[in-house]
Amino acid sequence: MYSAFIRLFRKLQNRRALRSAIDPDQIFLDSSNLPRFDRHQFEGRLERPISRRTIMSLGALFLCVILLVLWRTFALQIEGGEQYRARSEENRLRHTLIFGSRGILQDRTGALLAWNVNDPSEPAFTKRAYRKQPGLSHVLGFLKYPSKDKAGFYYQVDFEGQSGIEKYWGEYIAPAHGLKIVETDAYGDVASESVLRPPKDGTNLTLSIDARLQERLYTSMEGLARARGFEGGAAVIMDVRTGELLSLVSFPEYNSQMLTDGRDVEGITRAFQNKGKPFLNRATNGLYTPGSIVKPFIALAALEEGIIAPEKEIVSTGSIAVPNPFNPDKPTIFKDWKAHGPVDMRRAIAVSSDVYFYEIGGGFEDQKGLGIAAIEKYMRMFGFGAEPPGSEFFGEAGVIPNPEWKREYFNGEAWRLGNTYHTTIGQYGFQVTVLQAARAVAAIANGGKLLEPRMLREETPATYSVVPISTSSFEVVREGMLAAVEQGTASGLLLPGVRVAGKTGTAELGTEKKLVNSWVVGFFPYEEPKFAFAIIMEKGPRDNTIGASYVGRELFEWMSVHAKEYLTNE
Repeated sequence: MYSAFIRLFRKLQNRRALRSAIDPDQIFLDSSNLPRFDRHQFEGRLERPISRRTIMSLGALFLCVILLVLWRTFALQIEGGEQYRARSEENRLRHTLIFGSRGILQDRTGALLAWNVNDPSEPAFTKRAYRKQPGLSHVLGFLKYPSKDKAGFYYQVDFEGQSGIEKYWGEYIAPAHGLKIVETDAYGDVASESVLRPPKDGTNLTLSIDARLQERLYTSMEGLARARGFEGGAAVIMDVRTGELLSLVSFPEYNSQMLTDGRDVEGITRAFQNKGKPFLNRATNGLYTPGSIVKPFIALAALEEGIIAPEKEIVSTGSIAVPNPFNPDKPTIFKDWKAHGPVDMRRAIAVSSDVYFYEIGGGFEDQKGLGIAAIEKYMRMFGFGAEPPGSEFFGEAGVIPNPEWKREYFNGEAWRLGNTYHTTIGQYGFQVTVLQAARAVAAIANGGKLLEPRMLREETPATYSVVPISTSSFEVVREGMLAAVEQGTASGLLLPGVRVAGKTGTAELGTEKKLVNSWVVGFFPYEEPKFAFAIIMEKGPRDNTIGASYVGRELFEWMSVHAKEYLTNE
């Protein structure tokens, strides 16, 4: 039996050996004879049945998904059903702006300056229309309309003023937009509309300016600039009782309508490339060397400081010579524009004697001078060197040269007597705006009230600060300015029907002094002043004899026919 078991065991081993043995021909089998199975399609692979564990796992996963979907469905329809129903209703409702219109602008006579018109190309809001006449753009400004994207949604809903009244008084004329709900069906068609908040139009404003004066001054400055080679000009007329500005003109100017509409791309490009700087409001933001128009204020300072009596005469031979301590043979010469002979204060203002003001400003021999500190003090009293109060629209501060200013801009150089002399006649680094000049002259006319300028007709009392100058000093200076018109440098303003007090100025520009600014300032009527004015013609040829006084004369001649109410005391 044991031997039989042994034979059976060996027989099994031989069968196992036969199954695992490899024949020689299998070892050297040519690879080209291998079966052409596509193993990516599972050919030549043994298929095995999916295990029961895998099936159970997949079944459990599907069951979890189904339970999650059922739970979420319950949450949406049962727990939050009412909330989501309300939200779905909102999806059918669209909130839409109802644009209001900007306030209308008119001048003091009731003439329309800016209003609103319907435009079929933009039915959502009204477009802005401006009065078509020169001289208004810097006052009115221009604006930018609400903007929308390609889908028609407004991402900028306000009318944005870019300059002038449109910008600086925008809070008054800007509308309050309304709101409505539009219900649409599944196709997006409007089913119904409901106004939630009606729009409110902006406030209408009556400006203090007279559009007729604006046009007259602008066309006169434009004609003179073309005829005599001036680069620009500006003019301001101020009511000396209220501070209202009857006129505020800057030449050249831009086109408010063109910039607001924004369609004339070529025209807008030319405006921005214009070397004449049409976007500079020369009346409020142009800084100019004032020249001799500062002399009345120097005279007031000298009277108040007791530097000189108004009757004392100073002889002008055409120049003064200041000794040079480093070279006695070469004194420093300061020239007058002509030899005036002996002049008192009234006469010095009338003929604009430089020598007289050199001496009372900086001193000479036995004549005491104010000195630069006192000059700056009184100039600031009259608003020079400071921004006018009120809206930012009213512009720049300007410059009154002093020792600190010179050290900063001239590499630490010390202040010298000659600097005081030149400052006294409105030269050197002196810079003022046309509005500042008109405001300061208004204070001379009304006896010391430095008014806050106004662009609106208002019933409220005038706002002002008091310049502490005596009545007698003001009277002397006013008489000198009247003499300037009746027998002095401002004789171009001598006209029948109105007595005007004035002062001219010619400010030399640059190191070669080939160009000048031509000024005229003053007030009228002389007996009971109502209005002050300041006019400048910018950068004209030095040898030209016709300047700002010509513009003033044309204005008064025009008013004597078309606006007599401004020339009388009625």
